[in-house]
Amino acid sequence: MSTDPLSWLDERAAERVDAGLRRQLRERVSESSAIDLASNDYLGLHRHPEVVEGAIDAVRRWGTGSTGSRLVTGTTTEHALLELELAEFVGAETGLVFATGYAANLGVVTALAGRGTLVVSDAGSHASLVDACRLSRARVAIAAHRDVAAIERLLAERAEERAVVLTDSVFSADGDLAPLAELHRVTRANGAVLIVDEAHGLGVRGEGGRGLVHELGLAGEPDLVITATLSKAFAAQGGVVLGDARIRAHLIDAARTFIFDTGLAPAAVGAARAALSLLRRDPSMAARVLDRAADIARIAGVAEPDSAVVSVVLGEAQVAFDAAQACRARGLDVGCFRPPSVPAGTSRLRLTARADLTATELETIAEVLGDVLATARGKESVTA
Repeated sequence: MSTDPLSWLDERAAERVDAGLRRQLRERVSESSAIDLASNDYLGLHRHPEVVEGAIDAVRRWGTGSTGSRLVTGTTTEHALLELELAEFVGAETGLVFATGYAANLGVVTALAGRGTLVVSDAGSHASLVDACRLSRARVAIAAHRDVAAIERLLAERAEERAVVLTDSVFSADGDLAPLAELHRVTRANGAVLIVDEAHGLGVRGEGGRGLVHELGLAGEPDLVITATLSKAFAAQGGVVLGDARIRAHLIDAARTFIFDTGLAPAAVGAARAALSLLRRDPSMAARVLDRAADIARIAGVAEPDSAVVSVVLGEAQVAFDAAQACRARGLDVGCFRPPSVPAGTSRLRLTARADLTATELETIAEVLGDVLATARGKESVTA
């Protein structure tokens, strides 16, 4: 028996290196000339002067931190205004802001589920929803990706009185859309609640970026709950749950990630409010994101996406990693998704569009991706 209780970590690390799955942090620089196709800054607002000033103004008035749980130290008018503005924007009755989008998903699922509840989750749901299922103490069933019939069957055959269905609106790895209209139909018919994570839909899909729920005419339905993050299109940090006023009241009483977590920092609240204001003044930003995504997809030789996410599947993890490194060496930052983020054999470059990409930047993207993808696809054809 080993005397080192952590020796197994060395074995796991070696296995990850062999599989091309070792992850390392890369240091960012404050000023970079690289073209960003890696972040989720879909509207290109994280350095916008009004967004920066929104954060600074909030810090001047409220300080650098929230100093404690909003139930203990009180909530600021800034938080309350953000909740009202987000709810009005997406067509919901009320909203409740959390410290992160991850915390929002954990909070709402665990508060609405529990023993005696069935939770049905799409196989492609975000990790935060997966972890929420694990913490919910409910019976959990995983349905195949976008399989409405399977979800309908699970709901109809359940023994539990209550049921909750979980899905992303836009799935983060592939960028494909959930069949929300059909999902809402079957959840309502079976007395269930539908929770939709709009993290990658808000600011991109729907009229003026109001999200896929709004686009499909489902906004304001009492049995549909929206969650979202403020760290993507709204260029800040934090999460929000939007829906029926009864749900907000229940979350304040029962959501542990709200009750026991420090409130969202004022700077993030101020930045998110400023970003939302900019989007409302220029709703065409949402359409520009999808236009740039179509441009990037054409350059990469893949199908035009329904979201800001352009997924370029390359297969083996090392091939995708090498391609990402080659892009970065030439001034193009890209995402590299490998297992467990995606299934084995589907490692990929994940390219994200921004509304503010210029024609000159698109020319550079075409030049770099043309060379890198030709090499990567050549490697993959050899290993296939």
